[in-house]
Amino acid sequence: MKILAERKIRHLFYLVFLFAVGLILFSAVVTGLKVENGALYIFAYSVLMGISIIVAMYMYFSNQYKIMESAVEQIKEYVAGNQSAGIECDNEGEMYRLFHEVNSLVSILNAHAENEERAKRFMKDTISDISHQLKTPLAALNIYNGIIQEESEVAHTVKEFASLSEQELDRIETLVQNLLKITKLDSGTIVFEKEVENVSDMMMSVEQRFAFQAERERKVLSFSGDDTVTLLCDSGWLTESIGNIVKNALDHTNEGDTISVQWRSFASVVQIVVKDNGSGIHSEDLYHIFKRFYRSRFSKDTQGVGLGLPLAKAIIEAHSGTVEVESELGTGTTFTVNFLIPTEL
Repeated sequence: MKILAERKIRHLFYLVFLFAVGLILFSAVVTGLKVENGALYIFAYSVLMGISIIVAMYMYFSNQYKIMESAVEQIKEYVAGNQSAGIECDNEGEMYRLFHEVNSLVSILNAHAENEERAKRFMKDTISDISHQLKTPLAALNIYNGIIQEESEVAHTVKEFASLSEQELDRIETLVQNLLKITKLDSGTIVFEKEVENVSDMMMSVEQRFAFQAERERKVLSFSGDDTVTLLCDSGWLTESIGNIVKNALDHTNEGDTISVQWRSFASVVQIVVKDNGSGIHSEDLYHIFKRFYRSRFSKDTQGVGLGLPLAKAIIEAHSGTVEVESELGTGTTFTVNFLIPTEL
């Protein structure tokens, strides 16, 4: 029997068995010899046997309780962050077999955590190195580009290529900045300074950021919502995330198209909706648009690097929010961002 595999249970079982056999033999002897007051002796023996069994069982279960309490404390230590915590499982029996399996699970979790931490550290160091190496040529290119633009009257071609050079510089700078931001989000080094902010004020900042681009490209930007809606957030980062969604809409609309941003508050949710009537997103791409560096084979956009939407999603989720997208080719795209309003119980 597996239940007798544990030494302490086996000893307890043997003790009870011996007491029972002893009672039978004692009763037989007393009855056979017709001892005076034999029934009293048998009763006294039975009481003594019962007390002894109760004491033995109490000591056994008290010891088991201490072992379980120690195991629970070790599990709590591990949950609290002590990866060296473990349960002693040197004895035999089913309970110690369970403890051994728990220790094996802890070892597996520690290995996964170490691998994940190593991968994050590698990615962080790699991107930081790339960014550091790019900063010097970026600064030099900006200086050279300024000199070329100052001498642009000498040759029209110089001015044209200086403008193209500036666009490429902007692309590189955007890439570097987005890589740095995503790296910080992944590594958990960003501390969001959350305060109660007015959503209208944040959306006005987004509108001002893209007003010139929309006017230059002859597109319509429309911002509307409840001026009283507030949200507990880091305004700088949240404005960045909504701005990236708006920029994505501008990049995928044509002259005369409209990008609308609306916000409202429900009983427990603050909702921000970014909608456009542009080219739409192919159904094949809908499940991938938040992946880093993803480029659709259907997209005509050759300027993007595939970091704006992943960064926006990461920031929104860091604020305990969600972002959903609906799109139809030739009709347009709608991004819906929801933030839960904290409630006091």
